Amino acid sequence: MTTKKIERIIAPPAPHMVGDGFRVHNFIPSAYGLSMQRMSPFIMMDYNSKFYFPPTQELRGVGVHPHRGFETVTIAYKGKVAHHDSAGNSGVIGEGDVQWMTAASGILHKEYHEEQFSKEGGEFQMVQLWVNLPAKDKMSAPKYQGITNDAINKFRLPNDEGLVEVIAGTYNGISGTASTFTPVNLLNAKLNKGAFASFDFPASYNTALLVLEGSIKVNGEDKVATDHFVLFANEGEEFTIEAVENAVVLVLGGEPINEPIAAHGPFVMNTQQEIIQAFNDFNIGRFGYLE
Repeated sequence: MTTKKIERIIAPPAPHMVGDGFRVHNFIPSAYGLSMQRMSPFIMMDYNSKFYFPPTQELRGVGVHPHRGFETVTIAYKGKVAHHDSAGNSGVIGEGDVQWMTAASGILHKEYHEEQFSKEGGEFQMVQLWVNLPAKDKMSAPKYQGITNDAINKFRLPNDEGLVEVIAGTYNGISGTASTFTPVNLLNAKLNKGAFASFDFPASYNTALLVLEGSIKVNGEDKVATDHFVLFANEGEEFTIEAVENAVVLVLGGEPINEPIAAHGPFVMNTQQEIIQAFNDFNIGRFGYLE
């Protein structure tokens, strides 16, 4: 086994609003070399760094919008998000929970701050990932995995030094709660000051970290601050994280889907013709109905 080295450490890009409820830094795709192909199967990452929203009677969020060809994964760290989709799914993503929605052949979706959170206001911190689907699965039926934090399998470090939540993939023999179409590791490392965690992903996996709380050292050397993104080179397998102070780190690694990517707005397919078809299907109502 050899060490997986850092290719670059990326500061958070300037934030922008998605709807009126999500103030996000867009890491994937971005002007920092993090293209959809470079990060496949992770084709989008919006990070709502910790931000205070004042109380309001209006529900902030994003209105009805379509998706086709991929999955959306929403991880809640602070605050609560309510959601509805045209397949009849609805619910609340609370702190520590994960919503894994497979849009696949097409779905309408809306998401907004949960009503009580909106009335009270508070700190809000979320990650939304888009995970691509291989061509053979892009037109499969939509499905939904609502994963509460108590249902996420966890590996506890010795001496109460912290834990690793295994959302997808495997870690130290513990399998992730979410089912995936291609090999994906998605982990939350929650480490107390001074704690270490080691990871082992294939060299070919596109692998990265996002520091949500505190600061860390990677491989005992490179220090990474809060809200910074670490991209690993596609060589070596092992890397370590040490918490310089209490830290929360999102760890992602996945086997690349080596297929063409045609993307336009909320649709990610393999050809431009499939994008045109997606718009046509959306316009004639094949994605269902959602108010």
